[in-house]
Amino acid sequence: MSNPIEKIKEVKPGLAVRHELAHFAAIGWEAIPKDDLERLKWVGWFFRKKTPGRWMVRLRAPNGIISSQQMRALGELLQEFSDVQQLDITTRQNIELRGLRIEDIVEIMGRLETVGLTTIQSGMDNVRNVVGSPVAGLDPSEVIDVRPLTLEIDNLITNYGKGNERLSNLPRKFNISITGDRENSAHAEINDIGFIPAAQDGAVGFNVLVGGVLNAQRATPAIPLNCFVLPEQVAPLSVAILDVFHDFGVRDARTKTRMMHLIDDWGIEKFRQEVEKAFGEPLAPQSDHEFIDYAKRDHVGVHHQKQPGYYFVGLHVPIGRIYGDRALELARLADQYGTGEIRLTVEQSVLIPHVHERHLNQLLAESLLQEFSPNPDPLLRGLVSCTGAQFCNLAIIETKERALKLTQALAEELYLPHPVRIHWSGCPNSCGQPQIGDIGLIGTKAKFNGQTVDGVNILMGGKVGKDSKLAELVYEKVPCEELPSVLKSLLIEHFGAEVREQLEQLEAS
Repeated sequence: MSNPIEKIKEVKPGLAVRHELAHFAAIGWEAIPKDDLERLKWVGWFFRKKTPGRWMVRLRAPNGIISSQQMRALGELLQEFSDVQQLDITTRQNIELRGLRIEDIVEIMGRLETVGLTTIQSGMDNVRNVVGSPVAGLDPSEVIDVRPLTLEIDNLITNYGKGNERLSNLPRKFNISITGDRENSAHAEINDIGFIPAAQDGAVGFNVLVGGVLNAQRATPAIPLNCFVLPEQVAPLSVAILDVFHDFGVRDARTKTRMMHLIDDWGIEKFRQEVEKAFGEPLAPQSDHEFIDYAKRDHVGVHHQKQPGYYFVGLHVPIGRIYGDRALELARLADQYGTGEIRLTVEQSVLIPHVHERHLNQLLAESLLQEFSPNPDPLLRGLVSCTGAQFCNLAIIETKERALKLTQALAEELYLPHPVRIHWSGCPNSCGQPQIGDIGLIGTKAKFNGQTVDGVNILMGGKVGKDSKLAELVYEKVPCEELPSVLKSLLIEHFGAEVREQLEQLEAS
């Protein structure tokens, strides 16, 4: 077998290290065997070559819902243990903590557990954070409140946070999304399993898509399983699909181990037959009546909830980055103006739900909202970025700070009539999901004045929500030095941008 990770798992399962954390803390990061550095990803601790001795820690936050108590605990952990005191919201409604030491792992994990947070099975060959509608239970037009379903799936996958040996030994990473609204807010098309609300014979449930993948080898949208399930069948079907992937998925070259490769080999009909066997009963054919009715919203801004007199307030978090003191302040706002609940979005922003109308203006006047704005510039509003080369050894270029500075400069120069979604990914692995952006940027190397420099491949035309589609490559190896002028031209030609200085001159004449 040529797959090095499978060899590691054969020697010792990834989850085995959850019983060795105190030992690793005692011996220090430099003494941890190389294979155990990989296995620690099974419990959410990621050794970063870019920051030796300082680790990234990835949580699980089903449906992107956390409490103010949990956010406060994260802020305190950052202030006490992190050298950079920052966390990042990911494109899977999740949180990654940065700058932590393995020597503090026992204390950190204990404090996370105390507030009901876990890092179990958040990396490597596991099901990643289960994403769902960020406005589940709030949206006046939603079809199904998916919060109980995302939690049920997460509990089955992780054995209620204790670790699930079988489902932690998949051939490769795995993504699940559940959309209960009318806009496909959880991006079903880019997940290994995507549930879309539908109705059949008077019953409301879900159609099922399978095999979506975005990575360095391929960008392939999910395809229909020809299957309709009721809400109570969602979690059992997810496990049945995972069982088929576990038993039959390719475990050779890591570049061909995602579930879509199994579907390619078998064809969708055979894949469906095997899933039906694992499910234990016949699967109903998919419904012709889906509820994806309109384009996807980013949920930034002030919005009515289905509960009369209440609002949810979406706050744009620039490049998804929150420092420890801001995390504490965000927790305070959720307590003071809401019910102590915070929601994360796949666009790397946060929502404070359950704000009563009598408290709305007070919340909007809070100083944190000058930084986390409910009404950001249209260009900043649509900005999404992966971690980039500052912390990720896979990234070819730095993304977050570069993306923010460039977008701020373009926003000062250009007027945009509507938001433009610009997604940055530091390498072809596509953690920033550039294939679903209006404009997608993928890090590479390019030539500029005879020198090898940071560059990007540029994609355009990604669409989310109703009739979603992936973006297509339009430019290759554009040096980052040329990006300001290239992006400016694209925004003017394709998105109606106008130069502010010229507009001001016209208004003055």
